[in-house]
Amino acid sequence: MTEQQTRPSSVADLSPEQLNEISKGTFADLLGLRVTELGPDRVCGVWNVTPQLHQPAGIQNGGVLCTVVETLASTGGAAWYGERGVVVGVNNNTDFLRGVRDGQLSAEATPLHRGGTQQLWQVVITDEDGRLIARGQVRLQNLPHRS
Repeated sequence: MTEQQTRPSSVADLSPEQLNEISKGTFADLLGLRVTELGPDRVCGVWNVTPQLHQPAGIQNGGVLCTVVETLASTGGAAWYGERGVVVGVNNNTDFLRGVRDGQLSAEATPLHRGGTQQLWQVVITDEDGRLIARGQVRLQNLPHRS
């Protein structure tokens, strides 16, 4: 079977466990990101801050936070857009609000706008004490399947 034949036609058809399984070996998997909730209106994920994910100052690298924001927003957008086509990120703006050295972080992505050609998703990242670590938003382009 080819990769195209083994994957579902839409992210909307996947459970969090299935998405985590087919994401093995990807960049998100390398970071340890695990999707815990997956739907068209909300996507959640968790990962552990480890020294391998630090920047030289000894805190979580901002690129990890940007990756989580992009991944969860795109996943939610794809779940909503479904079989109409695919979505791609066209802008990621992530604000880093608090440095973190260790522990588990959680992220929640929710839509702010969903239109015919674009979507805007917000992602909030918190630590185990519920403190806001980062927030981001991703603008997605909806690309309908071509005939």
